[in-house]
Amino acid sequence: MSHTNLALVAVAVLFGLGGCATPEAGIGGTDYAPQYDFGEFYAVTNGRTFRVEVSGNPFPDMTQQEMERRLLPVMQANKPQSNLTFTYAKPAEELRPDYRLVLVFDAANDLTAARVCANQIRHKPARTRPFDLFAVYCRNDLALSQSTAWTPATSPEDPRVGDLFSHLFMVVFNPFKRPEPRPFPFIRPW
Repeated sequence: MSHTNLALVAVAVLFGLGGCATPEAGIGGTDYAPQYDFGEFYAVTNGRTFRVEVSGNPFPDMTQQEMERRLLPVMQANKPQSNLTFTYAKPAEELRPDYRLVLVFDAANDLTAARVCANQIRHKPARTRPFDLFAVYCRNDLALSQSTAWTPATSPEDPRVGDLFSHLFMVVFNPFKRPEPRPFPFIRPW
């Protein structure tokens, strides 16, 4: 069994034990670029800030700013395996490489991770679920990993949101996933 499959089995077990595996809540549609490497993520985030971009608002009864302010500590409390600090602050200068997590609420059904990383975000015309999320980990315009998540949560402080982020971060920032090896590393392409 590959590392990816082991990680997905571990996440499935966590969902079963945590009570998240209900028809109303879940994580699905996970994918990794061949270049994805948890070691790279850890190296660029450990002891540093890590930027999050948010598009959309799953709680229409509050402003975008209030939702983001209240959501940030929930994400921080459920952060992935790195000593990182989430931030919404954009750097003064353009970073290269530009690592970031993009959270798109109510993403259009045909929105791809590549378009998210290229900042070509579109939303559904009407909400289908209260908390419907498309999460993409980007390096510049390359989508390194992606997943979807949903829950019937009614506020950022709803325990289901923290539970969802805890599981989602384990999938998007999968510590068991490494870059796929080249089939013949000793042969140079001509």
